[in-house]
Amino acid sequence: MNETRPTVYEELQAKGHSRRDFMKFCTFIGAALGLESTGIAQVVKALETKSRLPVVWLHFQECTCCSESFIRSSHPLVADVILDKISLDYTETLMAAAGHQAEATLKNTIEKYKGQYVLLVEGSIPTKEDGAYCCIGGKSSYDIFKEVSKDAKAIIAWGNCASAGCVQAANPNPTGATPIYKLAEGKTVINVQGCPPIAEVMAGVIVHILAFDRIPQLDSLGRPKAFYSSRVHDTCYRRPNYDAGLFVESWDDENAKKGYCLYKMGCRGPNTYNSCGVIKWNNGVSFPIQSGHPCIGCSEANFWDNGPFYKHLANFPGFGIESTADKVGIGLGAVTVAGIAAHAVVTNIRKRKEIMKGLRTTDNNIA
Repeated sequence: MNETRPTVYEELQAKGHSRRDFMKFCTFIGAALGLESTGIAQVVKALETKSRLPVVWLHFQECTCCSESFIRSSHPLVADVILDKISLDYTETLMAAAGHQAEATLKNTIEKYKGQYVLLVEGSIPTKEDGAYCCIGGKSSYDIFKEVSKDAKAIIAWGNCASAGCVQAANPNPTGATPIYKLAEGKTVINVQGCPPIAEVMAGVIVHILAFDRIPQLDSLGRPKAFYSSRVHDTCYRRPNYDAGLFVESWDDENAKKGYCLYKMGCRGPNTYNSCGVIKWNNGVSFPIQSGHPCIGCSEANFWDNGPFYKHLANFPGFGIESTADKVGIGLGAVTVAGIAAHAVVTNIRKRKEIMKGLRTTDNNIA
């Protein structure tokens, strides 16, 4: 039955996109995934020859910010490739059908494309009171998930709610909000973290499955390494100020105007893994730190319970840009902090003196 359906490229052509647009999209996604030129060629071939992926997008305990992020992507083909061209068969938020017609569509998709459809889940699943806190069509979200996930080709958890529970699971977690991977009964779940995740990251994960017919390589938290292998801190343009000990001390002080590091204002960049500083938001225009707000660590588990957002965590200095989420564990800072801190202090004092000397020289020249 798949052979009779148009390929992704044919669908894009029918929608009026040029070959140039198509190649730019493939190159963009390939680069975001960290692929070499041969890998990008494989993405091109896959989208030229493979039919659309049937997709079911479920919504549970969430605010729909993941869907909002995705449909508002500034990249010209992201929404077209994913929403129009992967055959989005069922989603409570975007589909036109309702009631029995919508439920019939869901049933038809999971039966007709058994073992072929991709399941996307937005939101956590409540487990207390037999799942009564989130019901759709008379069924609990947990029962719906079990039914739909059973024969899915792949399961993707969109955002922190589905990946880690987010604010619903914050202490005291009255509904028993639970991330998807804990209820997937042995199936691998791809956690696309963030609150919300970046639209182009969401697109990249789906294109990887379509192009290579397998899930991407994941880190220890189930996140795609292509997008979550480096800390926000390592790709932040304010990183040199952190190394030099130059920090914003209060909102709108002179240091803030100079673009100094926001670590003392609560920035979680040093222990948050995401692509915000590389891919950025709104067509690569900016990301929270660039707009003057500290990273709140929304791509990490339990970030809602991880202390006040505007109070910095215990010192976490010095891990090099080569460090990854798998190398730097949650408890690693306490073990290594003494030796690293000593080196960091000496380095920062030296750099701070050099920078302050340069600033004084500049001020004197202006005067």
